[in-house]
Amino acid sequence: MDETFTLLPIHLDPATKALSCPSLSTPALTAELHALNQTHRALLTLDTPHQVPPAPLPLNPKRSAAIQKMREQGNASLSKRTPAAHSSNPQAHVLEAIKLYTYALEMALGRPPWEPASIARDELSLLLSNRAQAHMLLQNWPEGSVDAETSTEMKAAPGNGKAWWRRGRCLVEMGRWEECEEWVKRGLEVGGEEMVGELRSLGVEVARELKRIREKEGRGGEGR
Repeated sequence: MDETFTLLPIHLDPATKALSCPSLSTPALTAELHALNQTHRALLTLDTPHQVPPAPLPLNPKRSAAIQKMREQGNASLSKRTPAAHSSNPQAHVLEAIKLYTYALEMALGRPPWEPASIARDELSLLLSNRAQAHMLLQNWPEGSVDAETSTEMKAAPGNGKAWWRRGRCLVEMGRWEECEEWVKRGLEVGGEEMVGELRSLGVEVARELKRIREKEGRGGEGR
């Protein structure tokens, strides 16, 4: 198959040096240009000689410290959530935690491409799992499910059993029993030793409910 070269009408902003292609905008091209512009901005912030990217390790400690600080502040907000009888807005601390986790996630996603990807994946996994827990406290089951699942995609195991359990619990609360059954099986296979007891208990709960549903459907079929 012959290779094809397509000349794109790329525009360079003379002030910011940002690249764009307003006359031919596609999702794929927009994403590529966004990544390129982000790399360019990251290079401009370097304080190395001639703004040459440093070695992958050691990391610049400032970003790591800021991410850790926001995560710890989010955890602190969750730990001091107030019962409704003692607060005009009992969800305030949980909402604050979600905001802090989101800020930390944005910082982790903004790591420059020359840093090891494994560092960002570990940070993203932990932050997404924590934010899933915050969503669960607000009974935002779909949001919690998505965050927990993405956390396991960033890091399946070891040490991420909480994310496996959290998504399973969200699926139960949404009544997605069969999907939860498969999810718990996967979590027990690849999720490591953390939260094994909780996952097994969840699996028992799901199996019991599925049995009840199937028996009820069977009786309904006999009655027709």
